[in-house]
Amino acid sequence: MRAISKLLLLIVAIIPATIFAQKTITAASIIASVNSHTPVSLSDMQITGDLDFTKLDNMKLESKNSDDKVYVSTVTSPVSFTNCTFTGKVLGYVNPDETKPLVKHSTVYNANFTADVSFKNCIFEKDVAFKYSVFSAQLSFAGSSFNDEALFKYSKFETGPKFTKSTFKNDAIFKYVEFPAGFDFSGAIFENSADFKYAKMMNEGSFENTAFKNGSDFKYAAFGKSVNLKGLRFNGSTDFKYTTLDNQQTNLQELTSK
Repeated sequence: MRAISKLLLLIVAIIPATIFAQKTITAASIIASVNSHTPVSLSDMQITGDLDFTKLDNMKLESKNSDDKVYVSTVTSPVSFTNCTFTGKVLGYVNPDETKPLVKHSTVYNANFTADVSFKNCIFEKDVAFKYSVFSAQLSFAGSSFNDEALFKYSKFETGPKFTKSTFKNDAIFKYVEFPAGFDFSGAIFENSADFKYAKMMNEGSFENTAFKNGSDFKYAAFGKSVNLKGLRFNGSTDFKYTTLDNQQTNLQELTSK
């Protein structure tokens, strides 16, 4: 009986470790699936390491009239994450020369996505960077939490991206983004700086019940009257200089009362 009891205790001790192991996956293994054009669909997982989409097997040097070198990788199969935690960075943009002030010409790595991309109810513990990335299909970050910087400067969306009920705890940068119809920030919370400078939101979309709790910059941003701004709230500093509503100069009071 004593031997059986010890065996049962050993089994009970092993089970939690096994379950934990099953719930952890490396970013490298995900990239291996992407390189093999295998759809990725993960739920309730912890992803360890940087998930870097910028150096895939199909990476190509982009032809440009510039001394800078731009390499582009293309994700051709769907990637889907639900209730996942990313302990490393999630990258669709890397510029290793960015912090080198004496470097005159940069080498930039970008990732584009031709299939659906979904990060629903996920937690990003470190930077998320998709600067210049092109999303040709559906994109969703609904219900996700960005604990570090979220960089979407110059990102291009073919369909309206979903950031419904997302939380941005650090800087959120959507500068120069032209949002297509169907974009959705409803219920989103921006706890730190939010940069929508020069962004265009002329088509139907939503900022309903969105909260900007710190500094927000919409200088030169363009809104259309079809955009839902009901319940939009601002705290902290705001900049709406040269902001327009249907190509007419507007202000914060007019926008929040429309």
